[in-house]
Amino acid sequence: MFLFELTLASYFIATIVAIRELFLNNKILKDLSILIKIGFILHTGNLVWRFFISGHIPTANMHEALLFFSWCILILFFYFNYKYKIKLLGSFIIPMVFLLMLFSYLFPKDFTPLKPILRSYWLCIHTVFAFIGDAAFAMAASVGFMFLLQEHFLKSKKICNLFYKLPSLQILDNINYQLISIGVPFLSLAIITGAIWAESALGSYWRWDPKEVWALITWLIYVVILHARITAGWKGRKTAYLSLVGFSAVLFTFLGVNLIFKKGFHAAFLR
Repeated sequence: MFLFELTLASYFIATIVAIRELFLNNKILKDLSILIKIGFILHTGNLVWRFFISGHIPTANMHEALLFFSWCILILFFYFNYKYKIKLLGSFIIPMVFLLMLFSYLFPKDFTPLKPILRSYWLCIHTVFAFIGDAAFAMAASVGFMFLLQEHFLKSKKICNLFYKLPSLQILDNINYQLISIGVPFLSLAIITGAIWAESALGSYWRWDPKEVWALITWLIYVVILHARITAGWKGRKTAYLSLVGFSAVLFTFLGVNLIFKKGFHAAFLR
């Protein structure tokens, strides 16, 4: 609990610094990078601690799932930030991570024994695939928002300091495409491994559980985005908007299904 609170505090301070960097002409990106790294180290420590205490990957309840989801987002952030050297990327990613962590605070943090059906190696395989895919879509939504913001500056001809800090539209569009290209295979693997797990544990590959249905809807949205880009040449604004639409489906699948469809199969195991 202490590690979680320290992590949350680090991300909160980082979010304040990130917002200042977006709206004020400050040279504080180095401080932001340090804060994100400190928070990530604490975040990792918290997950490792929960793993050793519980004996399983920390994704067995909503609190742990949100912790692991936000951690996966940061893993991808570090990779793309290193690859493209986009100094302002953290200013768009860390507020999302902080909000996910803050939301996780609302759920019980107690360690509870796994239910028998979850005591399987499929728990780790299935959930890791799902969270990496969702993290890629979360990043794509942030980059899509950056694209729309930069495009607005160009079209309105109202050039401000933020315009010069944002990457070119081409770079943002390329990153968005790469992230979706990462997310779709991982979500595909999550759906496939989930079906295999369900068949071995429950005797059927598909149960029309609300989370299964919405995961499939989310998958279809992103497959359409990739298909439209490859066959119809959809790029730029269309992909950016669809990234935001797709991520809204991700959030509903991840959070809404568990909060609304409380009698669903997945909801029964993720509180």
